[in-house]
Amino acid sequence: MDRREFLKLTGYSLGGLALISNHSIFAATEEKALYKISLAEWSLNKSIFGGKIDHLDFAKVTRQEFGLDAIEYVNQMFMDKATDKAYLKEMKTRADGEGVTSLLIMCDREGKLGDPDEKKRQEAVNNHHKWVDAAKYLGCHSIRVNAASEGSFDEQMKLAADGLRRLSEYGDSQGLNVIVENHGGLSSNGAWLAGVMKLVDHPRCGTLPDFGNFRIQGDEWYDRYKGVTELMPYAKAVSAKSHEFNEDGDDVTTDFMKMMKIVLDAGYRGYVGIEYEGSQLGEKEGIHATIKLLEKCRDALTANYK
Repeated sequence: MDRREFLKLTGYSLGGLALISNHSIFAATEEKALYKISLAEWSLNKSIFGGKIDHLDFAKVTRQEFGLDAIEYVNQMFMDKATDKAYLKEMKTRADGEGVTSLLIMCDREGKLGDPDEKKRQEAVNNHHKWVDAAKYLGCHSIRVNAASEGSFDEQMKLAADGLRRLSEYGDSQGLNVIVENHGGLSSNGAWLAGVMKLVDHPRCGTLPDFGNFRIQGDEWYDRYKGVTELMPYAKAVSAKSHEFNEDGDDVTTDFMKMMKIVLDAGYRGYVGIEYEGSQLGEKEGIHATIKLLEKCRDALTANYK
C-alpha cells in the first residue's frame, strides 16, 4: 500500500468516525432538548388529499424532508383503514424504518362525544374504540378527540365529560390517553374545557392545546394566551398552529415566544407538534418556517428552563 492509498483509506475511516461522532452528539443534544418538534399530518392535507403525497409516505417525508423524528396522524387520511391490520402494519413498518415515532391519531367525524342523546353519545364513544386500538398498534400514546355537544354552558360541560369519561376508561384498558383539542364551539373556551377536564377526573384524559383554534363562533374569539394557560395543566401534547410569517420569521397571528413560555412554565417538556395552515407559503415551505421559528424560541429559552 503506497502513501496515497493509505491516506485515502485512513481519511475515509476518520471521516466515518467523524460522522458517527457528530450523529451521536446530535442525538444526545436532541435528547436533552428543552422540547422536541413533531409534525401533524394536517400540515400536508392539501398534498395528501390532492394525491401529491401518499399517506403511507408521511413518515418518510417527515424524516427526509424535514429531519423530524415524530408524527401525529389524522384519521381522515386513512378513514377506512382503522381495522385494516395489513395497512396499519405497513404504516408501522414504514415509520419504524425511518426511525420515526408515532405519537397520536387526531380523530374527527366519529360523532359527538357530548351528544345530548344518550344513544348517540354512546355510539360516538364506541366509534372511537377502533382508533384507540389502531393507535395502540402503531405505538402512539394518545388519540385526539373533540368535545362537541349541545345545550347550555353547564349542560354541555356535563355531557362532554360523560362521553370523555367513558372513552377514557376504554383508553385506560388499552394503555392509551384520550386528549381533547380546543376545536371550535365551547371547546375553544379555555375555562369551559378546563372545567370538563375537572369533571372527567381521569388520569388518561387530558388536553391538546392548539395555539390558534380559539374561535368559538362567528367573530367570537377566546384569548389564545389565556386559553392555552388554562389548558396546559392537563396537556399531554401541544399543537403549534402557524399561518403567515413576517420578515423576521415570526408568525403574524401568534407570538410564539410568549406561547412557548406559557407551555414551558406549565412544566411541559414533550413534543410540540407543527400544524401549518398558512396560504402565502406552500405546505413544505410553511413547515420549514415553523420548524425554524420553534428552534429560535427553543434556543432563546433554553437558558431559562431546565
